[in-house]
Amino acid sequence: MPPRSTVNEADLEEAFLKGSGPGGQKINKTSSAVQLKHLPTGIVIKSQETRSRTQNRKIARRVLAEKLEVMEKGSESRVAVKGEVKRKKKASQSKKTKRKYKALEEAGAMAATEGVVEGGQNETNQDNGREEEDSDATAKFGHSGRFEEKRDGRERPPDPPRI
Repeated sequence: MPPRSTVNEADLEEAFLKGSGPGGQKINKTSSAVQLKHLPTGIVIKSQETRSRTQNRKIARRVLAEKLEVMEKGSESRVAVKGEVKRKKKASQSKKTKRKYKALEEAGAMAATEGVVEGGQNETNQDNGREEEDSDATAKFGHSGRFEEKRDGRERPPDPPRI
């Protein structure tokens, strides 16, 4: 990553203005907004991010330095490099998400086709076996005897039947 560029202080004209917009009386009374003008290029930056004049001065200088660097170096500037890295990460993440959903979709399609190919015979036989087990457990315990999952993933026995 290229180092941050700095701006020559002699090329700057600095003014402190009263803020505007939301923030109420305090923002409107104090001169905490900073306006920087870069004399050689004529670029004007106004910063009113915080209520602190010193922080606004730092922010305005950083923004001005970034703009000048983009004008000078173009796609090789620090801001452009960071933006490119961010764009690549986002593209990679969206690709990963698409792959994941595609795999899930294919797995669901495979499961559906397996059930059709085997026919409904095996599924009904398995269900009949479960019903027999359930009736035995109901006779012993008054409920199916199976554990239910809570929303947090822990297992707990089902509530007893109400009379």
